[in-house]
Amino acid sequence: MPHSATPPSSSFDVFAAGHLGELTGIVPPEMVDAALEAAGGDQKRLRRLPSRVVVYLLLAGALFVGQGWQQVWARLTGGLSVQAPRPAKSSITLAMRRVGPAPLRELFTLLAGPAPAHAGPAARFAGRLVVAIDGTQIPAPDTDANRRAFPKPRGGPNGEAGYPFLRLVALIACGTRTVVDAVFGSDRTGELGYARQLTGALREGMLLLGDRNFATYQFFSDVHGAGCDFLIRAKTGNGAMSLPARKRLSDGSYLASAKGTTVRVIDAQIHVTTETETRTGTYRLITTLLDPGEAPARELVQLYHERWEIETAYGELKSTILGGRVLRGKHPAAITQEVWALLCAYQILRIAISDTALARPGVDPDRLSFTTALRAARDQLIQAAGTITETTIDLVGRIGAALLDDLMPARRTRTRQRVIKRAISKYRAKGRDSIDRRTYPATLRTRILTPDPDG
Repeated sequence: MPHSATPPSSSFDVFAAGHLGELTGIVPPEMVDAALEAAGGDQKRLRRLPSRVVVYLLLAGALFVGQGWQQVWARLTGGLSVQAPRPAKSSITLAMRRVGPAPLRELFTLLAGPAPAHAGPAARFAGRLVVAIDGTQIPAPDTDANRRAFPKPRGGPNGEAGYPFLRLVALIACGTRTVVDAVFGSDRTGELGYARQLTGALREGMLLLGDRNFATYQFFSDVHGAGCDFLIRAKTGNGAMSLPARKRLSDGSYLASAKGTTVRVIDAQIHVTTETETRTGTYRLITTLLDPGEAPARELVQLYHERWEIETAYGELKSTILGGRVLRGKHPAAITQEVWALLCAYQILRIAISDTALARPGVDPDRLSFTTALRAARDQLIQAAGTITETTIDLVGRIGAALLDDLMPARRTRTRQRVIKRAISKYRAKGRDSIDRRTYPATLRTRILTPDPDG
């Protein structure tokens, strides 16, 4: 974006703080300027806090969520050769309001999408890109303005919720955990309401994984109408969808009609065996992959486990980046701006991890730690002087080198009981002395159930 105005008189380059350390290679100034221009946020005059720098400050804030904005500024300028004057808190607040949330949304649009990935069960199946959809909740500061935009969840037996919550629903590529698209807003709108807004991001050649909340006739129709195949778990027993068998197939699955959408139904039992017990669960999976030769039932049951990649992605966003903290923004526009910045930062880190995996084909991407990437990105941002001036293009870089030096163990099949990990009261934690919270190596055995033709 051209800046024809005369900069404020100062020996300090007002654009010098516009970087993200080594990650600037993924989100260069030209991309930020394009996002600002698309959102109508290009400046009429040059300021001491240019809009481009404000966007980078917001991205840096997503990497240092436990710090105040002046502390984030100190980290952003700490590696520069010339000392940068520290803006007042009020100046930073006014600059962020001036920029608004729209440029961050546009920047996310430029960054979003499935990054290239190695072939593997989480990346592609039957020639299709495997993606997953799910939702989560994020707490916001308890202010009057936030409560109006993001009402608190209805009270339960323990009283009103402590914070307003927003609901985030995302579509991710399972092979890289990169975000294909995302939408968020009031928690009063359910996952399905937001999910229908994401069907525009679905394409032919994708295979969508979803849990039981997405097993509705309307959602099936929306996804199928977008040209995308799906593999979605459905309820059994009371409340189960009506899917009478029309044709039994050789692998024990059968064809049915879901109110106009032809689907294939797979009923299976999963036996999980550990050194202490054996547990059995019944799954019903519904898919538009109708040919058992192309997509055998057992392989689809195994593939469905990859849906948990989106749960891991939410864990990385909420626990690793946010550290379990409440968002910063005291009003809805600031919350919206902050969430788009968080999604951008998450996507940038995931792209860096994917680049590292591509550059080292012998390394399983699951062994590259998101926590290590975040820590290395923070270090490289602080040491910016040595990273933003380098011209050598290297997919790995210093962040990638840190990832390769700290590989996680190969992923194993493990299981643990589903329990409340954080009790509402530490004094009245239910069964805190009797709950087994250990994780056990597990062996899985799958049995496909053949429907009763008379049922």
